[in-house]
Amino acid sequence: MVLAFGLAVPQTTHSQDTLQVQSPVLLIDSDQLYVSSRFGQRILEEVEAENAAIIAENQRIATELEAEEKALTEQRPTLEPDAFRILADEFDEKVQAIRREQEVKARLIVRKQDEARRDFLTTAAPILEQMMIEAGATVVLERRQVLLFRNTVDITREATLRINAEIGDGEQLQPSPNNE
Repeated sequence: MVLAFGLAVPQTTHSQDTLQVQSPVLLIDSDQLYVSSRFGQRILEEVEAENAAIIAENQRIATELEAEEKALTEQRPTLEPDAFRILADEFDEKVQAIRREQEVKARLIVRKQDEARRDFLTTAAPILEQMMIEAGATVVLERRQVLLFRNTVDITREATLRINAEIGDGEQLQPSPNNE
């Protein structure tokens, strides 16, 4: 390690296809790592599909509710005010219940995405730890939390390549339906 003006300057060596950084501090952009990894891309695609399904379901429900509301409105002249009020209140309760159910579904998707991200980082930790050992580093910091740095200590790209090679899309990490 070379010291310049009292600061440790990262040393880099090239070995075959990888860049080997030698530095006590490494940086990683965990968001970029996640979205660039096959694991993260698979989860993002699943979440996008689930969101699209909820949007389609919401549109179908909205169409059904509009038709029901229109029918109720058309019945209004033939009903006593108290009878209409009861039907209108029941319809409003139904709409509110459906809204709550759909909000729960949306929150579950967000929770699934958050859990998948935590699982990804937990699964990636041994790979990142190995990279830290190879670099002689004592710490890996989140890139967004560092004000000034040399790009040579950012291992996001190499980490993505290694994670893709070792865990792929992470599908094999998911418990099978029989084991839940």
